Amino acid sequence: MKDTLSFTSRILVAFASGALIAIYFLPAWRIDLFAPQYPEGLTMYIWINKLSGDVDIINGLNHYIGMKHISADMFPEFKFMSYVVAFFIALGLTAAITGKRKILLSYILLSLVGGLFVFYDLYKWGYEYGHNLDPKAAIQVPGLSYQPPVFGHKRLLNFDAYSFPDVAGWIVFGAVALASLVWLFEWYKHKSQSPKMTALLLIISTMLISCKTSSEPFVIGVDACQVCKMGIVDTKYGGELITKKGKLLKFDDIGCMIKHLKTNSSGSIISQALTMDYLKSNHFIPVDSAWFLISPDLKSPMNSHVAAFADLSSVQNHQTKYPGEILKWDALLSKPD
Repeated sequence: MKDTLSFTSRILVAFASGALIAIYFLPAWRIDLFAPQYPEGLTMYIWINKLSGDVDIINGLNHYIGMKHISADMFPEFKFMSYVVAFFIALGLTAAITGKRKILLSYILLSLVGGLFVFYDLYKWGYEYGHNLDPKAAIQVPGLSYQPPVFGHKRLLNFDAYSFPDVAGWIVFGAVALASLVWLFEWYKHKSQSPKMTALLLIISTMLISCKTSSEPFVIGVDACQVCKMGIVDTKYGGELITKKGKLLKFDDIGCMIKHLKTNSSGSIISQALTMDYLKSNHFIPVDSAWFLISPDLKSPMNSHVAAFADLSSVQNHQTKYPGEILKWDALLSKPD
């Protein structure tokens, strides 16, 4: 029957639905804060029915800028989220047991709608939390708000704030992705190539890849270097690292980025390393394809005297103006300090 899932597909859908049980036992979301006085970071974990982590410390800091006290009472969703998760588990298992593709499609679409609602809910909470400040707060900056990011990175005063799914959140993303791939496979197998199905395919594919973290342009006066903590004032140098968990780290100097890679032994957790193109302000290139010029005449922010270029001819042309050594990334990274 065209509307019936194969046995293998049923097993995969059952596995995806059953995996959602993890959300009862693991945190779904996390917000990390890093600052010079907290180099190891502060973390708040968001579960489906509670908060945990460094909540008390964060509340103590936020008090000075007039932000409300964070508590579970701020989230009425905690009272019914466990039932919502149970509904999705039951709906997914129903699709697996009956083998009905229409039920599986309903499961996927409701999951996507639910995901959008969660992001909207986080945005709404963050907006109210970051804008409704105590007018009698000890520290007041006129016109400045402290809305945390919904997803990704944001600079808040001297803090770098990161907001990403935690273990249970990634499991949810994986479960929906697996169920979507099963449905797409079954759809393709039965050649249901109607305009409506094609539109659904495009929507689901777009939403599944939309969460990929990418580089961000440097914002002068807002962004700061991960290593030296100096505000970024020059967009010709520096670079960015993207971790496997999607965290974006910014550096005002290529030397700072290399120092971070060496001192933190973080190479294994980096998914992408990018460097600024010296000739194109705020334009990033992968470090493996870049050419680097080391010259004492290059005045980089932290005096590493290194600039990156997109091609060999460009770096050779600038070598005549700034005499020095041309290296590729691996040679530069292994060069003694």
